[in-house]
Amino acid sequence: MLFNNALIGLREGLEAALVVSILVAFLVKTDRRHALRWVWVGVGTAVVLSVAFGALITFSAANMTFEQQEAFGGGMSIIAVAFVTGMIFWMRKAARTIAAELRGKMDNALKIGPAAVVVVSFLSVGREGLETAVFFYASVQSAGVGTTQPLIGFLVGIAVAVALAWLLYAGAIRFDLGKFFKVTGVLLVFVAAGVLSYGIHDLQEAAILPGLGDLAFDITETLPEASWYGALLKGVFNYSQQTSWLQAIAWVSYVAIVLPLFLIRPRVRVAAAN
Repeated sequence: MLFNNALIGLREGLEAALVVSILVAFLVKTDRRHALRWVWVGVGTAVVLSVAFGALITFSAANMTFEQQEAFGGGMSIIAVAFVTGMIFWMRKAARTIAAELRGKMDNALKIGPAAVVVVSFLSVGREGLETAVFFYASVQSAGVGTTQPLIGFLVGIAVAVALAWLLYAGAIRFDLGKFFKVTGVLLVFVAAGVLSYGIHDLQEAAILPGLGDLAFDITETLPEASWYGALLKGVFNYSQQTSWLQAIAWVSYVAIVLPLFLIRPRVRVAAAN
């Protein structure tokens, strides 16, 4: 659980931190530092809202029956998969144009006033924060009650992301962000497939989906989750030693569809000259 949560924290944290650094750099370079405080108000509000949302869904689930918890956890896992899938495709598409788009939005917001600057900053960071809250809850559910690995993983990933964004902003380091997002995107496809499988298991336990006892394989003796290598697979890919046919089909189908779509480079349309 530590690795995949650190990966999510790193991806989401770096996206958010890069957005903030782009906004800050734009204001500094255009000599409009007076608006920086409104950027931080928007960013701070987005962070607080994300933490509050995560606490709300965790508290809500704690007061449910077992079946309700399984149904809620399964649903949140499916939503988390949708968020992560959208995130990796969005960043692949927006990586080259995000800086120009953000500068344009901030320039327009400055013409309107401080409230508009706060809104732009809030919306630019809030999406990643809400996605992280949902995925964090799904990770806590799959890890089990009482473990701190998901929280540690997220905090480590976010801390590394903030440090990298600061170093990039300061010009201390340079690396190919496109390749970085591609590699982490591939890894996240497998992480999301594991979360999808676990979500289906929760929905099966809640009796919403059938086939809980219809196992595709049971390799408890060969590859037990209690072993170090089983724990490693579970932590990275949400491996389950007992997997139903529905879980297995969902995992394979997700990877077989999403991974090729992600790796295929989208064609750039060139407008015909008049």
